[in-house]
Amino acid sequence: MLRRKIKVAVLMGGPSEEHEVSLNTGRQILENLDPVKYIVEPVVITKKRRWLFSDPILKTPKKIERKIAAASLPQSRALAENSAVEKVAREKKADVVFIALHGKYGEDGTVQGLLEAVGLPYTGSGVLASALGMNKPRSLSVLRDAGLAVPEFRVLGAREVFEKKARFPASKLVHEFSLPLVVKPADHGSSIGVSIVKRARDVVPALHDAFRYCREAMVQRFIDGKELTCGVIEQGKTLRAFTPIEIVPRRGDFYNYASKYEDGGSDHFIPPRGVSKKILGRVRDAAVRTHKALGCRGMSRTDFILARDNTPYVLEINTIPGMTATSLLPQAASHDGVDFSQLLDIIIRRALER
Repeated sequence: MLRRKIKVAVLMGGPSEEHEVSLNTGRQILENLDPVKYIVEPVVITKKRRWLFSDPILKTPKKIERKIAAASLPQSRALAENSAVEKVAREKKADVVFIALHGKYGEDGTVQGLLEAVGLPYTGSGVLASALGMNKPRSLSVLRDAGLAVPEFRVLGAREVFEKKARFPASKLVHEFSLPLVVKPADHGSSIGVSIVKRARDVVPALHDAFRYCREAMVQRFIDGKELTCGVIEQGKTLRAFTPIEIVPRRGDFYNYASKYEDGGSDHFIPPRGVSKKILGRVRDAAVRTHKALGCRGMSRTDFILARDNTPYVLEINTIPGMTATSLLPQAASHDGVDFSQLLDIIIRRALER
């Protein structure tokens, strides 16, 4: 007896600055979902939060590219999100939604709430964990309370900085955190708006840059050490942490946007160089504890700085890790014997089990 194929709606694009990255994630997912198991419905979400539908696809890269391009063109056919979600559930009769969105709207609980409203299963974390994961200060506060090491930080509002203008006491931040220090938007991903500040006179410009993306900025103590990341997936009731990856940026002083998404932007070492199995075990344990503390589901990827004293400091969690050709979760999974198609199977299965 033949098993019925699972109908998967893949959401990609979205209104955030990570729109193009999300389209790349969507392409990779579409190419690697097993056509024997799945019927795939690509859905491109515009930067104005309108949903564009295309017909189910055959599994060839050229066909996928044409479908994405076709869905991006006929704006007159775009649907408002509430109508679109109803269409996914009632007309398209999707069994599960694969969220391939990054940044605000797709990763902060917004889309998750829309899907919850119509009872559609979806991949990844729920509304609360998604919102927490996107808001760095609040997630780090939860993790700190759970006993995990996080860099010291302060949150500043845009109004507080702009009202004081030239009188803003940047010297107090320098005294509190010393130089270099880190400035970042409170709720953005892909290192957008992040600065490592090495001179006191650059503190306020860095804050202004962060405020371009968010009304709150986080000032954080700089931790010198290795940049590591560790992916976690749920298989049934079991949480599995993959081998951590060491990241060595080649497009700047840290793992910035260019390092993440440009070809040759960074070097990845699996396992990290010069790190003992005991310390890697601590990193994996910290990634699992982070996933649990924030109430994440399905999969996550936690970014760390491994300090010189071998303390793994949590920088942030990614509740929807990237799935592009250079993305870290698929690389770690492959190293540990889980190919990309199998990884997608595990993520979808977990969504359907809920």
